[in-house]
Amino acid sequence: MAEMWINIGPQHPSTHGLWDLRIKVNGEVIIDSDPQVGYLHRSVEKICERKEFIMAMPMTERLCYVANMNWTHLYVHGVEKLMNCEIPDRAKWIRVMVCEWNRVASHLFWLGAYVHDIGNLTMFLWPIREREYVLDLLEYITGARMMYNYPRIGGQVKDVDDKFLRRSKVVADMILERTVEYERMLDDSDLWGMRTKGVGVIDRQMAKNAGLTGPSLRASGVDYDTRKALPYWAYNEVDFEVPVYDEGDCFARYRVRLEEIRESCKIVKQCADRMPEGEFLGKAPRVAPKTSAWVRHEDPRGESMCWIMGTGGKNAYRTKFRSPAFVNISALPLMLLGYKIPDVPGIMGSIDVCIGEVDR
Repeated sequence: MAEMWINIGPQHPSTHGLWDLRIKVNGEVIIDSDPQVGYLHRSVEKICERKEFIMAMPMTERLCYVANMNWTHLYVHGVEKLMNCEIPDRAKWIRVMVCEWNRVASHLFWLGAYVHDIGNLTMFLWPIREREYVLDLLEYITGARMMYNYPRIGGQVKDVDDKFLRRSKVVADMILERTVEYERMLDDSDLWGMRTKGVGVIDRQMAKNAGLTGPSLRASGVDYDTRKALPYWAYNEVDFEVPVYDEGDCFARYRVRLEEIRESCKIVKQCADRMPEGEFLGKAPRVAPKTSAWVRHEDPRGESMCWIMGTGGKNAYRTKFRSPAFVNISALPLMLLGYKIPDVPGIMGSIDVCIGEVDR
């Protein structure tokens, strides 16, 4: 049969953003693929270098609008490490709490979009419904529903009150109950099983060699989570498990994220019960020394990193972000090889693509 290249994108419902996945097929079978990114590049890193540290935060918010709370906290944490700035204990617990809420919101958004890709239109509405409750909570403390701009160098711009803590526990319990509904809808579905089980398989060694991180790595049997391996803030004081599956297929990647929603809800409840008293914003310098610092976080899509070099002034000489989604996209040729064109949306969606953080 004749071989040919097919473009899926750069504007396509399955790509979840502006990028182009070129696949080479022999009939219906994929024999090669070539991810093409760069259509959304906005020079975020260079803009962060031109602005003062505190003025660069609105840019980091826009690295990924679904997980922006995590990205902004990553940048602020890097600046704090550069300035050798210690934050109050209450701020550490607040950060853990809001970042886990953002993880829940991100995974719920991914789940709704992913099941829609595969053809389950009913299930699309359910996770989005629960996500609205999480956004209500984040809006309550930040005043914004999407671009929060909540952290500050040295702590948080606003404190959390008892109403937020009580409501967080109620919403966490509700989401834990709803995840059982998700399982009943998907795990027992023959359609869902046929489209995800044994599809897009990447084994443990291949996943490690490809540089996968986050749920995509843990779905291939690698027990690694930055929150456990290199705990930051109050992660070493909360109790949670790291979901790991060995199958390495689309179904395993779905299961890992579903379990992570539950574990994040458990972390949120612990933070609400154990939130320490005290200040939520400490004193921080505005000038960074001529040195460098880097931090690693567990983003909803994998391990994110931020490297910053100071100028001795109020802005950075160099700012560099490591996007887990960028590396995960580069592993797509391994996942797609040997499967068919109808499998592309399921495989592509299973790695949870966010082009905003990929292109930066």
